[in-house]
Amino acid sequence: MPMYGEVLGVHLSAKHEFSKASVDEIELIENHGVKGDAHAGVTIQHLSRVARDPSQPNLRQVHLVHSELIDELREQGFAVEMGSMGENITTRGIPLLDLSVGTRLVFAGGAIVEITGLRNPCVQLDKYQDGLRNAVIDRDDEGNLVRRAGVMGIVVQSGHLKKGARVQCEQPRGTYIPLGPV
Repeated sequence: MPMYGEVLGVHLSAKHEFSKASVDEIELIENHGVKGDAHAGVTIQHLSRVARDPSQPNLRQVHLVHSELIDELREQGFAVEMGSMGENITTRGIPLLDLSVGTRLVFAGGAIVEITGLRNPCVQLDKYQDGLRNAVIDRDDEGNLVRRAGVMGIVVQSGHLKKGARVQCEQPRGTYIPLGPV
């Protein structure tokens, strides 16, 4: 049974800044990412990772955050808006953190993003707002770290994406592979 959600916002930044500006539309380019975004490219673009090995494949072309997290953080007193945590796409209605590696998000407009893993909550969250990093890190019943700062993906089919677009979640066939940090 297909799962559907909605795109509440799209965001980009041509500079390596923490937050991304909300825009009317983004263009997703196959095997590249969001056109005009600093993190787009075939190889890794995140500065800390480029410093270690610039030849790594870019499994972090697109950053997605579920708006339910933003709502929760606001209830805790954090001043966060869509795009403020650096995501390119803000969704509602899809449990992003529970998806399997390889899940495809099919957006109205033709773009398809394949989920590669979790965003690892970094110190930049605290630089944006004190305590934000800890607010997006939990522990499960077994004491394992639970990262809740969104998911990362790669563009497997190009297309344009606007706020309000419908998104269909297509789970991969076979074994469920839990998301880990990428």
